[in-house]
Amino acid sequence: MTKRYFASELPAAGGSVELAPNEAQHAIRVMRVQEGDQVELFDGRGRQCHATVKKLGRQFCECVAEPTEQLSREPTVSLHLGIALPKPDRAKELVERLTELGVQKVTPLVADRTQREPSDSLLDKLSKVVIEACKQSGRNDLLTIASTMGAKEFFQTQIDQPRLIAHPAPDAVSVDSRPVSTCYSVAIGPEGGWTDQEFLIAKEHGFIALNLGSRIYRVETAAVAIAACLVS
Repeated sequence: MTKRYFASELPAAGGSVELAPNEAQHAIRVMRVQEGDQVELFDGRGRQCHATVKKLGRQFCECVAEPTEQLSREPTVSLHLGIALPKPDRAKELVERLTELGVQKVTPLVADRTQREPSDSLLDKLSKVVIEACKQSGRNDLLTIASTMGAKEFFQTQIDQPRLIAHPAPDAVSVDSRPVSTCYSVAIGPEGGWTDQEFLIAKEHGFIALNLGSRIYRVETAAVAIAACLVS
């Protein structure tokens, strides 16, 4: 398996790259890299390069990078999900899956039925999950974890077309009959679903109800199912 690490700044023409302490620790303690090993680096913005491990310390890993190449593995559809996140352990697994699928952005939402707003600590952990998922999957662009936003504000500020909201309304469209686009914003509610007022506000701002079928899914199941259907 290719040893692959995140480095936020890669010299375009190649040169010395020092891994961040957490990446260095992972390389040294988990992957057991040795001086002279060949590794792959990526910057989270679509660029990657081959590199050679030059020098190691307790929490220090210096590499000599070759010139970078722009290599996107992004899907053809840009997907922004506004999600009322589930409990932390489930949220971490959710973000891991969405990163692997190629979702561009996730905005954590606070809905009327949200029991606990995501903490700064959780959002920091989710950002780390994104990096690990990119390392594992070969993705070169990081999924963006946006700042937490109220659901009603999310409905009012989205400009992507079309805008979808997961909700079993009588006039809801199925995934197969959705409007075809290369850019979507999708709102996914909390355990217990959206309130009538939230759904009304979403509709007033152009959101189309999306029906996922006769079964009721957990938040993370709904989000992964939607992402898998919409991205390609």
